Amino acid sequence: MNKSNNAKFDRNIPYNALPDLPPSEIIIDKEILIKWGLASRSLAELSKNIMRMPNPLILVNTISLQEAQSSTAIENIFTTEDELYKAVSDTIKEELANPATKEVLRYREALWGGYNTWIKKRVFDKSVAIKIFQQIKNTKQGIRPPQSQVVIKRGQSEFKPGEIIYTPPRGKGIVENKMDNLFDFLNETNGFDPLLKMAIGHYQFEAIHPFTDGNGRTGRILNQLYLVDQKLLSHPVLYLSKYIINYKDDYYHHLAGVTQRWAWKPWLMFMLNAVESTAQLTNQKIDEILAQMESTYQYANKTLKWYSYELNQALFSQPYMKQKLIGDITGVRSRTTLTKYVLQLIELGVISAHEDGREVFYINNDLIRILQS
Repeated sequence: MNKSNNAKFDRNIPYNALPDLPPSEIIIDKEILIKWGLASRSLAELSKNIMRMPNPLILVNTISLQEAQSSTAIENIFTTEDELYKAVSDTIKEELANPATKEVLRYREALWGGYNTWIKKRVFDKSVAIKIFQQIKNTKQGIRPPQSQVVIKRGQSEFKPGEIIYTPPRGKGIVENKMDNLFDFLNETNGFDPLLKMAIGHYQFEAIHPFTDGNGRTGRILNQLYLVDQKLLSHPVLYLSKYIINYKDDYYHHLAGVTQRWAWKPWLMFMLNAVESTAQLTNQKIDEILAQMESTYQYANKTLKWYSYELNQALFSQPYMKQKLIGDITGVRSRTTLTKYVLQLIELGVISAHEDGREVFYINNDLIRILQS
């Protein structure tokens, strides 16, 4: 590959000349290798640290909510954490949630669905991407048809809003072939480390833009699943979307840089920085959650002999919960006894009660504090 490929790029014309992968290995230099080493080390520490959790899926549960909210926010879909947590805890039914909250919940379920599909089949190909997209958008559509007039435009808050900045590939079989090439690159042994392939593949996926909508969210889920597939991460808990939304302008600038100037280095450095920073932040959250779980258990169990290790885990599985969850864990069926238990937890400050109309839900404020820090 060389820069001459980019002479064919015109933002108003479908980018059918998007080069196949792999790119030239010249894109990897000493600075990138140093940053790759730091990012790889942080990622390895995170993968190891996850296994300190009594139940790693607790972390998947909580972090995936944060990832889902941030990932949809990148697409200018916003919901409050209050609405989100209430929907997840079944305090409000999902069908009654507002449209933005439904979008976020579908992202979270797509992450779970993709992870569970991978566990069962151990296959990472374009069918995984299609299933993730279908779950995110609640649709049966697949790869966009050849005639679809999909273009990328500037947002309303940007300079020259509505101006076309990119037109993805289009035509019979073109998108499908480019997707096959992408997944061949990701799955083959071709001289590129999997972490670098994740970053390269993410650019390529966004440039192909295979679906009519939801490409960014689908691509960010694929990043996590690929790292799990390559055994660089034990569970999909790398919260990259928070980093991307904090540096959203840089993210899109570096994506465009690869397309327009074949500027791979800034893009790779950005993604490796994102992995390193996010892994370190998640490690910190794991340490804080574990310390708080132990502290809460010792504190509550000392006073309440019925307060079990299993209940303590459940209270840290999601920030908001209903009284039924406490009853299910303790096995208490008597409403009087269960109410007494809940009041004792509130009195100790383990949870707090909040009313929403006729509904009462309970919040683990310590978990929320850690997640939002």
